Amino acid sequence: MKIVVCIKQVPDTKGGVKFNPDGTLDRAAMMTIMNPDDKAGLEAALRLKDQYGAEVTALTMGLPKAADVLREAMAMGADKGILVTDRVLGGADTWATSQTLAGALRNLEYDLIITGRQAIDGDTAQVGPQISEHLNIPVISYAQKIQIEGDSVIVERQFDDRYHVLKAKMPCLITALAELNEPRYMTPGGIFDACSAEITVWGRNDLKDVEDSNLGLKGSPTQIAKASDKVRKGAGEKVSLDPAESVDYIVGKLKEKHVI
Repeated sequence: MKIVVCIKQVPDTKGGVKFNPDGTLDRAAMMTIMNPDDKAGLEAALRLKDQYGAEVTALTMGLPKAADVLREAMAMGADKGILVTDRVLGGADTWATSQTLAGALRNLEYDLIITGRQAIDGDTAQVGPQISEHLNIPVISYAQKIQIEGDSVIVERQFDDRYHVLKAKMPCLITALAELNEPRYMTPGGIFDACSAEITVWGRNDLKDVEDSNLGLKGSPTQIAKASDKVRKGAGEKVSLDPAESVDYIVGKLKEKHVI
């Protein structure tokens, strides 16, 4: 079995975020981490590797420093790392990003593609399903449990207060929730091997069946009108009441907002 896990190096929001003049994130100026949903997807792939002997390839698109997140994946147990990086790919929205990743995936053999549900820097949950559309393969999103049965994958898909059980023939794409599992730690031996391992680097010319008009900032139909790292809050409403009146006031407000 061959599994490709799409991972993303995202800003560590605990340290604040910075923006370019065009409203896109200044990724080069921020501390970064592996996107949590993607790390859960990677752990799911590694557990399938442990169980079935699968080959796991980690794939990312980003700046050259995104090679760090690939080495982290390899230190956890991934077999290969592929970085897609090129100036013309910068500023991509979900559409252009999914086109880029699909173009890279067309160069690979895979039975299963696993992505995170969404990235913490965009929260759109669009890239995984878009990749499946570009590759014309089925997608199961919001996975909270994954099993393999012959040439099919069986997934528990989170849905409100319950879950769906869905089965699909492979190749298939799955988007994983951070709650899917508890990702393993990197091992000392894994870190040593990952530091010396070769990362495959692809550029624009390595993408298959992708038009230039669908790449980078120019190929992104989503336009950022305004970006801010802090949301200003109003002063709110202040009242001075005795305890009994306060209770009635609060209950009244909760009813007004349909909370109770």
